[in-house]
Amino acid sequence: MDKKLASSAAQPKTRVVLGLLGIKLDGIKHDERWTMWRPTLGALLQKDWPVDRFELLFEERYRPLANFVSNDMRGCSPHTEVREQTIDLGPNAWNFESVYDGLLTFVESYPFDPDNEEYFIHITTGTHVAQICLFLLTETGQLPARLLQTGPDHRSSRETKATGRIDIIDLDLSRYDRLATRFAKAQTEARDLLKSGIPTNNKSFNSLIGMIEQVALRSREPILLTGPTGAGKSQLARRICELRRQRCGLKGRFVEVNCATLRGDAAMSTLFGHVKGAFTGAMADRAGVLREADGGLLFLDEIGELGLDEQAMLLRAIEEKSFSPYGSDRPVKSDFQLIAGTNRDLHELVRQQKFREDLQARINLWTFTLPGLAERREDIAPNLDYELERASSKLGHKITINREARQAFVKFATSPEATWQGNFRDLNAVMIRMATMAEKGRITEALVHSETALLQAHWNKLSRPSATPAASDDAAILTSVLGKDYAGKYDSFDLVQLAHVVRICRSSRSMAEAGRRLFAVSRAAREKSNDTDRVKKFLARFGLIWKNL
Repeated sequence: MDKKLASSAAQPKTRVVLGLLGIKLDGIKHDERWTMWRPTLGALLQKDWPVDRFELLFEERYRPLANFVSNDMRGCSPHTEVREQTIDLGPNAWNFESVYDGLLTFVESYPFDPDNEEYFIHITTGTHVAQICLFLLTETGQLPARLLQTGPDHRSSRETKATGRIDIIDLDLSRYDRLATRFAKAQTEARDLLKSGIPTNNKSFNSLIGMIEQVALRSREPILLTGPTGAGKSQLARRICELRRQRCGLKGRFVEVNCATLRGDAAMSTLFGHVKGAFTGAMADRAGVLREADGGLLFLDEIGELGLDEQAMLLRAIEEKSFSPYGSDRPVKSDFQLIAGTNRDLHELVRQQKFREDLQARINLWTFTLPGLAERREDIAPNLDYELERASSKLGHKITINREARQAFVKFATSPEATWQGNFRDLNAVMIRMATMAEKGRITEALVHSETALLQAHWNKLSRPSATPAASDDAAILTSVLGKDYAGKYDSFDLVQLAHVVRICRSSRSMAEAGRRLFAVSRAAREKSNDTDRVKKFLARFGLIWKNL
């Protein structure tokens, strides 16, 4: 029994080739066809590479030709079992979607048995679209096969010309040293681009950049960059755009907007554009940044500062690639890729009902948190050189730093006393100051000590608790809107309400947003709501208007 099992295990696997019918070259019908190279028959004429079974794929409309070619295949290779397999590639052989769908349908229904059979996909025949589809199905593992390519051998004699040659293509690129080297070089160049060419030693940051590089080249889904202010989110977004422009053929513009600067009607107009007359001052149509980024990349920095209305429209624009400009009921199209940046916790904003949960989920597919400069102290030295070059470029002449001065700065910058609260913005600022003050374009040790002392004093002020009352104090709020003598004019109950309403209004971007926050519970129970009007009427009781708040 053991001998039988051993004998069975030692038997070679059945060699199976799957290939499309070649309409032109395979279908030659005149008598001299046996001395001419025909791609499918060439795969069967290799003396040292016998084929046990050939699955000939063809569309029903080519059945007579398939029958003719099958007979020739059996005649030139009697030991090969030829099976005719009909497939449906759709009405247009150059339509990628229908061709891929037809081939995938065949692959999913074919009874592959890789334990007992080895498979080869003949990619010489068929349209270029079909060949690409077969390659993709093989490369992604849906076809458990290797690629087979046949071709004419121009050096052969007339008698052996029909045999041609075969090549088996191995998709494991790691076996091709030159290709592997070129791939590694291209990958290094891409990551250097994302790092602005700055050599970095921080392992976690380098790993992060490697992930961003892969996502940037493989996905067009939104990317969310988080991290403290000054960590480099804006610059990284620009580098992602440049990388996609180089490698992915991105044609459109890079458009950047800081959402913290958008308020009221201006927010809608800036993002989505407006039509003439949409609001007071709208003297002409405006495209908006989403349309400006069509075919390109849109970077929305501080996305957590967007109002809820703008968030809802942005979500639609991401999902449907369309939106309506402010004041218009006609949707416009814009196919942009979104990169969002924030230094806030969007999950916490969702809990506070200040950020839409559905938008947060949509942009949270690829989230990367950039570390602050204090977390990358080993990278401060190379960033010092980079900032020095930038300062030289801005000032228009070469700025240098002597060895002692450089050592003194790096020692300070990497010490625990250096908190780098502004991150790379602080580093850029101190380098600009030193470069500007450098006598004869050379930064000295004395200048380093002077400027780092100023930087340290700045950080100390930021860390020191404020001795002034908080701006949200009820008395301060009421005094600011009603004057000093408000206490004798209104009931305490009304004043408590007013202080809270004013606080909410001042932290909202529009009266509508303030209304949503103030009346969140009651508005949920009504089919229709006019929160803006409710806020307006409440303020009017005290002689106040939104604009003055």
